Amino acid sequence: MRVLIVEDEPLLAAQLKTSLEKAGYVVDVAADGLDAEHQGLHEPCDLAVLDLGLPGRDGLSVLRSWRAAGRTMPVLILTARDNWHDKVAGIDAGADDYLTKPFHQEELEARMRALLRRAGGHATAEIRCGPLLLDARQSRILLDATPLELTSHEYRVLAYLLMHQGEVISRSRLVEHIYAQDFDRDSNTIEVFVARLRRKIPPGLIQTVRGLGYRLSADPQ
Repeated sequence: MRVLIVEDEPLLAAQLKTSLEKAGYVVDVAADGLDAEHQGLHEPCDLAVLDLGLPGRDGLSVLRSWRAAGRTMPVLILTARDNWHDKVAGIDAGADDYLTKPFHQEELEARMRALLRRAGGHATAEIRCGPLLLDARQSRILLDATPLELTSHEYRVLAYLLMHQGEVISRSRLVEHIYAQDFDRDSNTIEVFVARLRRKIPPGLIQTVRGLGYRLSADPQ
């Protein structure tokens, strides 16, 4: 899952980026409202964590711009203002949830998982596909109750396919969601990751749809 962190406090932004990357997320960071607006409009994003108090352009204006342009990713707003008016304004502008600073990292990640589940149509943090189980809380994938040994990129590919099981996912879409903005992306590496994953999970779960991409499904096609 690819997340955009919009935070102008350098230390907090760095801490969030490090913690979320350890949890298996791909993380982009914007330090001001103008950069945030641009990234949210032009870069693929599964979820945005958006501070309201930003230089350049305030967070509410950024959020309204995203929604006006049809960007539908879940947005969790951060605010240091302990004022219910700001929270209501954020929700009315299109935010899906809010968190008041200071906050615990565990609560932030729990709220993120909940928003991602809802966006994907999943009711719980554990997502199953046949013998596979994605445990989002522990950032791990199990095969018949045994944790799979996966590299970070293998985990991201398989987790994304699990979150979107039954859908045909193109290589370019996978690239966009497993690499950060500043990473040297190569769609050919997706074939390598998929080949490795197929050696680690039962045959037939990852299906190739010729000319379109890959689909994860427990049902034979």
